[in-house]
Amino acid sequence: MNTAARIEAALREAFAPTELTLVDESHLHAGHAGALEGRHFSVRVVSPLFDGLSRVARHRLVYDAARSLIAEGIHALAIDARTPAEAQR
Repeated sequence: MNTAARIEAALREAFAPTELTLVDESHLHAGHAGALEGRHFSVRVVSPLFDGLSRVARHRLVYDAARSLIAEGIHALAIDARTPAEAQR
């Protein structure tokens, strides 16, 4: 299983999201020093588990869910974490 598929699986298991979009943006960072350290991803995850949590708390949860994969070649993870109600706006 490739890195993107593993991230997606970890986030699905942790949040049972109603929406999950993961994009490998590594090609946008070619030539950047961090590009040598690993891949760049952006993720949009929508889950009722984020209800009542601050943006920082949501990001911490996402990083916690992906923590074991960070050391395996993820340099950056841009996060958009919303509740289903927020995603409808």
